[in-house]
Amino acid sequence: MPRGAGQRPQTYRIALTIAIIVALIAAIFGAMPIAVLVAAFAVPVVYIVYIYDVNLWEDEPVIVTGLAFLLTGALTVGLTILWTYLRGPVPYGTTTYEGSLSAAPTVSTFLLVALVVPIVGEVIRQIGPLLLAIRPEFDDLMDGLTFGVISGVSYSCFDTLVRHWDLLTGGLQGSDPGLWVSLIFLEGFVKPMIIGTASGIAVAEFSGLGRGYDGFTPRYFRGVGEAILANAAYQAGTYLFSFVGDATLGVVLSILWGLIILAILILRVRKMPLLDHAAFCNACGTAVRVQTKASRPKVGAVLTTAGPEESIVPGFDTPVAGEQPAAPADDAAHAASDETAIHDESGGSRDPRDRFYDEEEGRS
Repeated sequence: MPRGAGQRPQTYRIALTIAIIVALIAAIFGAMPIAVLVAAFAVPVVYIVYIYDVNLWEDEPVIVTGLAFLLTGALTVGLTILWTYLRGPVPYGTTTYEGSLSAAPTVSTFLLVALVVPIVGEVIRQIGPLLLAIRPEFDDLMDGLTFGVISGVSYSCFDTLVRHWDLLTGGLQGSDPGLWVSLIFLEGFVKPMIIGTASGIAVAEFSGLGRGYDGFTPRYFRGVGEAILANAAYQAGTYLFSFVGDATLGVVLSILWGLIILAILILRVRKMPLLDHAAFCNACGTAVRVQTKASRPKVGAVLTTAGPEESIVPGFDTPVAGEQPAAPADDAAHAASDETAIHDESGGSRDPRDRFYDEEEGRS
């Protein structure tokens, strides 16, 4: 949320915190329909509210949000239904009485989950944002990043609803707080941030810097490749961790794996270039035009000997009231004073720091 984070950072943090608390409390008591709904829509709703809050696209937020969110959501429902049907049920592995796993991953399912789904899913997530990014009013890098995030969180939202439809319609579940809490945190908060950030990076590279979109450049295909790689790593990890023998442990490991991927993606976003004279920093969200100017280096004052007709107060050529010229103590002091006066009159031998000090005080 780069355009609003620098002005109202607490607004969105509080909203996400409340959503997390509500979802986790519902999960603790087994109210999974509430937990799944809150987890699925928390991040997308907060992000859409953010768009309206900062008035990102003035009079067109409905059209923009609808195309980037609903189009991706509709395509996601069809894809998720298809690939979960082809995959079949994959329950978390349980151990038998002999201690061996009763289920094991298969190569075909692994390739489907870790290769086909990330590639096709990323193509789906790029359609709506690219249709928007080619319009002249939406060709900025930050617009592309925002479109990609909207599409990514939409994909995550509808993917969660389809994959956990049984929990959504099954009513109260058995008491297993560890499993439900970790599952809700993974599906509702870790997954949308990974998918949204990855897709945002790709669309931002399509928009590029400056006026006009850059289009299908090598940078864009690199961004798409990075998004696919991040999602493939996440999907592969969650699939393999589901066979560790304990459901709760598998989800916890998936959360840790997802947070590692998310950290890498966030670092990638922070390294994206910022156009000269841009209004907002894409790394921290601060309005760069109101940042304090860089301070000029300060040089310590250099003690010099004032002549009998000079004031020791900067800016005054003659002594002011109360100043008495220092009387030399001996002939050596007289010689030193004369030498100092000669250097001052020459001008070329003055210390550069003295000239800098004079300039700062407005003296010539």
